[in-house]
Amino acid sequence: MHPDGASGWDEYAPFYDWENAQTLKRRDVGFWTALAVRERARTLELGCGTGRLLIPVARTGTRLTGVDRSAPMLAQARRRVARLPRARRPAIVSADIRRLPFAPASFGLVMAPYGMLQSLVTDRALMHVLHEARRVLTPGGLLGIDLVPDLPRWAEYGPRVSLRGRTAAGEPVTLVESVKQDRRRGLTIFRERYTAGRGRHRRTRRFTLTFRTLSIRRLRARLERAGFTVEAVLGDYRGAAWDERADVWIVLART
Repeated sequence: MHPDGASGWDEYAPFYDWENAQTLKRRDVGFWTALAVRERARTLELGCGTGRLLIPVARTGTRLTGVDRSAPMLAQARRRVARLPRARRPAIVSADIRRLPFAPASFGLVMAPYGMLQSLVTDRALMHVLHEARRVLTPGGLLGIDLVPDLPRWAEYGPRVSLRGRTAAGEPVTLVESVKQDRRRGLTIFRERYTAGRGRHRRTRRFTLTFRTLSIRRLRARLERAGFTVEAVLGDYRGAAWDERADVWIVLART
């Protein structure tokens, strides 16, 4: 039985922004905001989560919709969106990205940022999403995919402290993590235990996140099968040329 790449995200929601501030920081924000401004089209973000990218892209004036299936993640996004001027507020939709609730040719740009498509742990699920992205894009529309390529290179290890810090409210937070690789299926499985607070206010969340990594060659083949033409493959958020050792793999494909 395959691990479910959709599970774990509800439990992750209270810690998602905190962890990303420690690891990714905001390295990708400028890339996606600039891409949205360049395309000047109605834009859909797949897996918008807590609104980490949704808010800065919306501030550019882009007509924007975010979709995600995690209610706790979307609750945070909706609180953030409510603080924006009404004219800049993106739409937020709760849905499965394998069955997008939008009419054909509704968007000129679809964004799949920060390894979002790697939560699709089977080819069948990935192809469903690629076909749905193709369906909702206008002719000549752009699909942007951002992959985290180094996951298969992570060494396996048992539970150990991975991060420590404080929340925005000043509470201590500790992440204890273990990693397992399923080489045959190309899966990297993270078992997470977050502890926040202290004393009788201390609380713990346990969950598992599973990611699948494809080579650029294999991803390109699946994009072409879904009706896309790969326009560019980049190796960082500044537009550098791609190679297999790059820290980031970004694929831009047109309908």
